[in-house]
Amino acid sequence: MEKLVAIFFSAILVMCCGSLVRSDAIDHHYKAGDLVPLYANKVGPLNNPSETYRYFDLPFCFPVADYVIEKKETLGEVLNGDRLVSAPYKLEFLSEKDSQVVCRKNLTKEEVSQFRNVIKRDYYFQFYLDDLPLWGFIGMINRLDSTGQNERYLLFKHLQFEVLFNKDRVIGINLTNTNAVADLTEDRGLLVDFVYTVIWKETDTIFEDRMKNYLPSFSSPNYFHIHWNSLSNSFVTILFLTGCLVAFYMRVLKKDFMEHTYDEVLADDQEEKGWKYILGDVFRYPNHKSLFAVVLGSGTQLFTLTILILILGLVGVFYPCNRGNLLTALVVIYAITSGIAGYTSTFFYCQLEGENWARNLLLTGCLSCGPLLFTFCSLNTVAIAYKATAALPFGTILLIVVLWIFVAFPLLVLGGIAGKNRKVEFQAPCHTTKCPRDIPPLRWYRGVLPQMALAGILPFSVIFVELSYIFTSVWGYMFYILYDIIFVVFIILLIVTALVTVALTYFQLAAEDHKWWWRSFLCGGSTGLYVFGYCFYYYYARADMSGFLQISFFFGYMACISCGIFLMLGTVGFLASLLFVRHIYGSIKCD
Repeated sequence: MEKLVAIFFSAILVMCCGSLVRSDAIDHHYKAGDLVPLYANKVGPLNNPSETYRYFDLPFCFPVADYVIEKKETLGEVLNGDRLVSAPYKLEFLSEKDSQVVCRKNLTKEEVSQFRNVIKRDYYFQFYLDDLPLWGFIGMINRLDSTGQNERYLLFKHLQFEVLFNKDRVIGINLTNTNAVADLTEDRGLLVDFVYTVIWKETDTIFEDRMKNYLPSFSSPNYFHIHWNSLSNSFVTILFLTGCLVAFYMRVLKKDFMEHTYDEVLADDQEEKGWKYILGDVFRYPNHKSLFAVVLGSGTQLFTLTILILILGLVGVFYPCNRGNLLTALVVIYAITSGIAGYTSTFFYCQLEGENWARNLLLTGCLSCGPLLFTFCSLNTVAIAYKATAALPFGTILLIVVLWIFVAFPLLVLGGIAGKNRKVEFQAPCHTTKCPRDIPPLRWYRGVLPQMALAGILPFSVIFVELSYIFTSVWGYMFYILYDIIFVVFIILLIVTALVTVALTYFQLAAEDHKWWWRSFLCGGSTGLYVFGYCFYYYYARADMSGFLQISFFFGYMACISCGIFLMLGTVGFLASLLFVRHIYGSIKCD
């Protein structure tokens, strides 16, 4: 078993390092006149980050045949929708140009209409110069009056590149549009001269700090203040919950223990009540124990995935210059950690005296990959219909399939076999009676749904502030680098989830309701439902997204993420409750 664990983590390190290290990482030293690589990436409406298209899907000047270069991209870059191709603009190091003509293009009536439609939707374009991103708008609408009746559609035809350099390295890039525009208001053909200007300016910024201009913490003095205030409030929440539970333990549970053990003779004569009354039923196995073991296995896998991703973020693997590393890490580590899902699910299933462990293992594989596969296929079909860059090429799909067949599935099976062979009986301090007790009628607020709604409030309040920044980063254009803060927030989230679930489990047992297994899992995972509810708030109140493609991608992927949060925190809530229940029933005499 120890060898299996060692091999497993060695595989994680080798595959992660091999997948996340960019072989073409930019650290170029240039001489005067050297061509600085400039790539055109994609275009799309500003408010729809998932709806992007290839740059040359629009009738821009196309590079000459011998200059067209498609940049080789990593798995994460392809998943992010990046499709880099050499731009028609040539920038030589320290070589300035003034109104250099790229091409003279005779736009047809259809091409003018195409440009006019994208200007109406606020399309932007994205370039990469020496691996530094830069954005610009394709055009603008000039409204001549407040009524909106007289609108002029203007195409920017003159780009000005202001490049910052330090000695022989490129440090920064600014892109501006001049007053030279082409009026596309009339529905007719037009001759347009596309030109550009290049200006070089020296700076004292060192190469290692060149990405700081893209980070929000350096542009907003209150950025860290907001995050640390949120952390302070979360710490206060933890202290409050811990204090309440400690006081409760000292005054209620300790009193119950003393009453039960003070006088053995009196204890035998007295009729038990509350949580002590159901000691013969509290460790009765839950209904649908195969499914229960499966969700615990998937939750454990997602918990491990989250920890590894946060650790990689802390060591700087996901720094903004490392494009695509986050998505690559998610795919690779998710495939590797399938062994953990198989091991945990089968191990717990066998502890619950399950017999068909192979079927349980198959169900684990279906739950861990089924929803993702369905979502991916559906969204990829939508992207193909829209001809968006989010549609994955056949080679990338084949790579993911190979990763599942030759990495994820074998590790899932190996983990399941290891879990089956580890024959450990379920540790229950009390014997379970043959006939279950009837659960007394409970008030409405002790039902599953009210308890889930109550359980998710505090954990969600812990992550609310960071969640807004994460949404802005994932569904916007802001870089997120505060992995140290999000790691602390994640630890606080786990603690609060555990404390809240333990408290609700006690109140359930005190009401003589012994079906706490599924309840503790559902209450612990209810934060995932709050996160999905926040998606609707973000979509309608914070974002300005529109269109079927963007709606599909936003709610499709956020449903998967929310489901993952539900499984992960549900597992944490159940395990915390299991330790608590074992402790309190192990502290009293069980005949």
